[in-house]
Amino acid sequence: MRYLPGQAQQLPGNRSALASYQASHFRFEVEDAVATLTLNRPERKNPLTFESYAELRDLFRALAYADDVKAVVITGAGDNFCSGGDVHDIIGPLTQLDMPGLLAFTRMTGDLVKAMRACPQPVISAVDGICAGAGAILALSSDMRLGTARSKTAFLFTRVGLAGCDMGACALLPRVIGQGRAAELLYTGRSMSGIEAERWGFFNSISEPDALLADAQALAGSLASGPTFAHGMTKKMLQQEWNMGVDEAIEAEAQAQAICMATNDFHRAYHAFVARQRPAFEGD
Repeated sequence: MRYLPGQAQQLPGNRSALASYQASHFRFEVEDAVATLTLNRPERKNPLTFESYAELRDLFRALAYADDVKAVVITGAGDNFCSGGDVHDIIGPLTQLDMPGLLAFTRMTGDLVKAMRACPQPVISAVDGICAGAGAILALSSDMRLGTARSKTAFLFTRVGLAGCDMGACALLPRVIGQGRAAELLYTGRSMSGIEAERWGFFNSISEPDALLADAQALAGSLASGPTFAHGMTKKMLQQEWNMGVDEAIEAEAQAQAICMATNDFHRAYHAFVARQRPAFEGD
């Protein structure tokens, strides 16, 4: 575990606190155990750079050890989510790299997706406006996505002469919206409207633009106040069972559920039910 510069404190058992982390290439704020990560270059529709990719990767890796963050919301400043890799800061320099340099870059971007999927916190993307290229992958790699009717999501890699298989898109997108629909988007690079994205299952729901972030934070807050250890186990099973047969998945879930039955939250839920009260989960 490599701790991020500016991290608040290191706790026993390799646990850490991230609430006071000061991000360099985006905004990062924590309130009531919900972290809001804001891509913050609105004048250029919030594109990613080499540096922001690396910091995002390191932050999501650190979240695996953070005790004070229970859910994460990703959004973009202004009226857009993320336009993908910055044309001048990333695309141009990539044309000058040799193969080892190119592979180092593509592996780094893939490591961001791996880190998002591996962190135990539910990750919710709040998508308004342009959500393109690597920005679309950020949304896709989240556990849930809220959008707006005016949003436009495009996996536009083929439009710049690249394959549609960027950062795990060919594995992730068919599982979210189906093989045929994913093939259409990845081959053509066309934009998917917000209404279409909800109908296809890419968005969990549609919000009004001025309510989008609050809706995403409310959803994240409800998860953060729930049995967060169990949420982390749910996320792990959702990821791991892709590569299992049904019998193996049933056994894995038996083990996962037995672990959760040994938690204090499970006992709290039982005693609250008996007392006809709402359980107060603490994540242990």
